[in-house]
Amino acid sequence: MSDYFKDIPSIKFEGKDSKNPLAFKYYQSDRKILGKTLEEHLRMAVCYWHTFNWPGGDPFGGQTFLRPWMESGDKLEQAKDKLNNAFTFFEKLGIPFFCFHDVDVAPEGDNFSETEKLQKTIVDEISKKLETSKVKLLWGTANLFSHRRYMSGAATNPDPEVFQYAAAQVKTCLENTQFLGGQNYVLWGGREGYETILNTNMKQEYDQLGRFLNMVAEHKHKIGFKGLLLIEPKPHEPTKHQYDFDSANVFAFLQKYGLEKEFKLNIEQNHAILAKHSFEHEIAYALSNNILGSIDINRGDYLVGWDTDQFPNNVEELVLPFYYIFKNGGFSSGGLNMDAKIRRQSIDPEDLFYAHIGSMDTCARTLIAVEKMINDGSYEFFLKQRYESWNDNSELMNKLSLEDIHNKVIKENINPDPKSGRQEYLENLINSFVE
Repeated sequence: MSDYFKDIPSIKFEGKDSKNPLAFKYYQSDRKILGKTLEEHLRMAVCYWHTFNWPGGDPFGGQTFLRPWMESGDKLEQAKDKLNNAFTFFEKLGIPFFCFHDVDVAPEGDNFSETEKLQKTIVDEISKKLETSKVKLLWGTANLFSHRRYMSGAATNPDPEVFQYAAAQVKTCLENTQFLGGQNYVLWGGREGYETILNTNMKQEYDQLGRFLNMVAEHKHKIGFKGLLLIEPKPHEPTKHQYDFDSANVFAFLQKYGLEKEFKLNIEQNHAILAKHSFEHEIAYALSNNILGSIDINRGDYLVGWDTDQFPNNVEELVLPFYYIFKNGGFSSGGLNMDAKIRRQSIDPEDLFYAHIGSMDTCARTLIAVEKMINDGSYEFFLKQRYESWNDNSELMNKLSLEDIHNKVIKENINPDPKSGRQEYLENLINSFVE
């Protein structure tokens, strides 16, 4: 077995004046913020796929990362080696959670039964490690998009055999997630959509997806899984048009198929950008409809049209999203999964630590700013003041008809003057809380 991170020390908090790149400047896990520690609020997680599986390739070039567990050899032994190194990474970083796809942790076999056996072998190994480690599983998920069988979708595939294979795969992964103490289960429909409408029966595919998710919810209750079921919206990539386009699209879908009480959302910042939304828009929408479950925290490039999955490093960009989340009570079983990958030129072991340290510091620094914002109360006061006249006009929301209001406008000679939205004032106000 290899020891890929042997030269990296355990990461400690040294404060904002530290020049040590392998130390936290703001993420002090036991620092109290808004009644809880930073660790309890942020619930940060390392993702298994980008961190330990991605080889550094892109459409124009192949592998750049030469990890020992990526070398040729027995696939099961490679998976065990990767697992050992992953837990070394978790423990040296001091991260409280991790997340995985089923095929991230274990190789696929020649058929489903063989794959399930390989999964069980590695899941048992993970279980042993969890017994002696502080790290926990934030969520698990099944990869229903990488294998060629899923090239035309999983739940939405025109071939019923693919639908069945995907259902079996989700059953196994959901049960493994429960066995490992996972606190949520995520479904992302990367291939649930279409490349061209020419060969697509959209109603058929939507109905298949609705049936599939109903079966997942039924099985959750059957086995007694206590975690949240989460859907992760994304507008496109890899398909041209995905059915889980954005938060509003998913919520409408859930209501149509009677699933609005069974699922919440796992919202990713980069996916919001691809949908031409701000991150705070997606979060505010989810919170207003009580469907926010968890966050994939990363960063997108506004100049390109694809999912760059960069580590978050912009506090100003996160202040409003974090304000909405933590003003509304924060996470229950969700958290901040760093669904991000280092750049393909960052080939050294320490680069993985630099990326995660920076991300955790950015999130901590943002929450520190949000605490000031909440305690100050100026922003909340502005919003309340802007809408306070509705308190004296509650009949508009439930009693008066359109004709009643028409007559009221004439009788009272209602002729309102516009009021400033104070956008520039608010932008300056929010910036004042960021150190």
